[in-house]
Amino acid sequence: MPTQAKAAVIEEITERFQNSSAAVLTEYRGLTVAQLTQLRRSLGAGSTYAVVKNTLTKRAADSVGFSDLAPLLKGPTAIAFIEGDPVEAAKAIRDFARANPMLVVKGGVVEGRTVDAREVTRLADVESREVLLARLAGAMKGNLTKAAGLFQAPLSQVARLAAALQEKKAAEAPASPDTPSADEAPAADAPAATADDSTAAADTTPDTDAAAADTAASTD
Repeated sequence: MPTQAKAAVIEEITERFQNSSAAVLTEYRGLTVAQLTQLRRSLGAGSTYAVVKNTLTKRAADSVGFSDLAPLLKGPTAIAFIEGDPVEAAKAIRDFARANPMLVVKGGVVEGRTVDAREVTRLADVESREVLLARLAGAMKGNLTKAAGLFQAPLSQVARLAAALQEKKAAEAPASPDTPSADEAPAADAPAATADDSTAAADTTPDTDAAAADTAASTD
């Protein structure tokens, strides 16, 4: 391959490493063209699956900081460059490998980090972004439904609830130390009764003096 053509290939692979959310290196020995086409289509729109030359791929990987991929660039190599959710692509590769055991996953790069074959498999076992979002939405919907039920309740029901809470709070409050006991209440009333008796005695004095004055006048 002419030097200029090699440089173009290296540049293309470099751009794919840079623009992809993940890149999965595989060995395709024994697979037919039809099978490789099936795998390519299963990766989804925007993703590619192409056979590459190890030497040129190594130079491209080195240029973007993925030198750790060098041990994986041996034997027949094809790379799945993923655009979009890497979990979905990992699931597609895993499912294809189960149906076609000749496909061997070597490892790859996921969101800027080199990974081995086991990590690619674990990634495939993770629930997809859509499933996680659906679960989150379901949980939020349940909580919002409960809140909406309270907001939509009649005002009379809300008022009764507030009154019940207030009564419960008052019942649980400790007794005030200034409140007199039952035994002390009669003693507090005693001075008031004495004052009343004194007033009654004062009121009878003018009548007695008037009677004495009338008697003296009659004697004269």
